[in-house]
Amino acid sequence: MVWEELQVWTEFVFSHLMIINLVLAVIIIFFQRKEPQSVWTWLLLLYFIPILGFIFYLLLGTDMHKKRMFRIKEIEDNINEAIRKQEYWLQSREWGGKSPEIEEYSDLVMYNLGVSGAVLTNDNDVTVFTDGNEKFDALIADMEQAKEYIHAQYYIIKNDVLFQRIKEVLVRKAAQGVEIRILYDGMGGRFVKKSCWKELNSHGIKTSEFFPAWLRRLHLRINYRNHRKIVVIDGKIGYVGGFNIGKEYIGLEERFGYWRDTHLRITGSAVASLGLRFALDWNYASKENLFLSDKFMYHGAVVSKQHCDVQIVSSGPDSRYCNIRDNYLRMIGKAKKCIYIQTPYFIPDEAILSALMIAVHSGIDVNVMIPCKPDHPFVYWATYSYIGDLVMEGAKCYTYNNGFLHAKGMVVDDKVFCYGTANMDIRSFALNFEVNAVVYNEEMARKMRGIFEEDLKVSRQITKNVYMGRSLLIRFKEQVCRLLSPLL
Repeated sequence: MVWEELQVWTEFVFSHLMIINLVLAVIIIFFQRKEPQSVWTWLLLLYFIPILGFIFYLLLGTDMHKKRMFRIKEIEDNINEAIRKQEYWLQSREWGGKSPEIEEYSDLVMYNLGVSGAVLTNDNDVTVFTDGNEKFDALIADMEQAKEYIHAQYYIIKNDVLFQRIKEVLVRKAAQGVEIRILYDGMGGRFVKKSCWKELNSHGIKTSEFFPAWLRRLHLRINYRNHRKIVVIDGKIGYVGGFNIGKEYIGLEERFGYWRDTHLRITGSAVASLGLRFALDWNYASKENLFLSDKFMYHGAVVSKQHCDVQIVSSGPDSRYCNIRDNYLRMIGKAKKCIYIQTPYFIPDEAILSALMIAVHSGIDVNVMIPCKPDHPFVYWATYSYIGDLVMEGAKCYTYNNGFLHAKGMVVDDKVFCYGTANMDIRSFALNFEVNAVVYNEEMARKMRGIFEEDLKVSRQITKNVYMGRSLLIRFKEQVCRLLSPLL
C-alpha cells in the first residue's frame, strides 16, 4: 500500500515537473531579492537537473522566512544611542587623543559604526595566536581564573580530546559558582550527542543550540549558520577568530596535518562588544534575556599597554548590509601600498574581485594566500579559479604548504587589519553569521604582516606559468565549480 502511494506521488511529481519548475522560477525571480548571477545559476540548475535542482533549492536557496526568523535579533535603543553619540564625537573635535590610524581611517570607522553598530574603543591589548595548542592553552588558563562567568560560542564543537580538556575546566568552575553558557550551531555541533549536553546541564552549565535541526540530526538547511567563535570571560577577556573546538585544530587530524589559523585575545573595552554579540545570539537561541543584568558587560578593570583602537564588526542574514564585506571593500579602496589576505575559501563577489584588480593595476602590492589542499573540494576549485584571475592580473598569490590554512583576514598598509571568523566568500558575506575585529594600530598591523611573511617560507607562489600549466582535469574542475560558486 505504501509503495503504491509512493508510486502515485512519484508519477504526480514527474507529470507536473514543468509546472513545479515554473512556479519555483517565478518565486526565485519575483519574490526573492537575489543577485542576477545567483538567479541565473538557480534557473540553469532547475532546467538541467529538475529534481535535484528543486531539492538543492530547498536546502540552499530559499530565504522566504528570513526576516521573520531573525526579527528578534535587533539591537535595543540604548545601544543605538551610544552609537549616535560616538558618531558625533568622531565628526567633531570633542574626542581628544585620536591616533594617527584613526585620523587616516576615520571614514572606515564611521562606516562600521553607522552601518553595523561597531563602537570604537581605544584602550585594548591584542594578542595574536596562530597555533591551536597555544590558543587553547591560553584560553583554558583564562577560564581557570574566571570568577563570575564564562560565555563560549563556537560554530563547530566535537566531543574529542580537546573538548574533554575544556569540559573538565568548565565543570570545575561551575562547581565554584561561575556561570557558564555554551552556544553552538545546530549543524556545527552535530558531532556532540545530546547526552553530553545533558551531562553539562546536570553540572549547572547552560547550553543552547543555534538554528537546530528540524528532525534530530537531519539538517535540511545549510544557510544561516552561526559561524562565530567568541569567548568572553568575566567581561574582561575576549577571544575571537578562526579556531573551532576539535582535535584537527590542534594538529591531531592526519588528513589536515598542521592547522594554521589566526585567533585574537583581547582585553579592554572591546570585550564589551564581544559580550554584546554573544548576548544577542544567546538571547535569540535560548530566549534568556541577558540584558536584564549588567553583570555580563565589561567592567573596565584591565589596564591596557598597547592602546589598540578596535571595532568589533558583525554581519549576517539579519543585517541589511553585508557589513564585513563592505568593510573589506573600504579597506581595499583606501590601500596605498600593500594588501595581505589570508583565507581558506576565496569566492569573492564581483565588487571584491574588481576592487582587488583595481588595486593591482594601481600599483598596490596585492598578496593572497590560500591552502594547498581542499577540505571542501567544490569550494577549493572555485577558489583556485578566482585566484587565477588575480594571478593573471599581476597579484601575488600563494598556497600554504605546511598543513591547512584556515586564517581569515586582511592587513592593509601596515596600519590596519581585520581578522575573525569570516571567509573571503559569498557565504560568509551574506548567508552566515560572522564577527571580525578591526584593529587600527601600526605596531600590531606590522606584526600581522610579519606573520604573513613567515608563512611565505612554507608557501608556494602561483605564478602565471604555474597557473597556465595546470592540467585539463583541474581546468574542468575549476569551470564546473565556478559555475556553482554563487551557491557555495
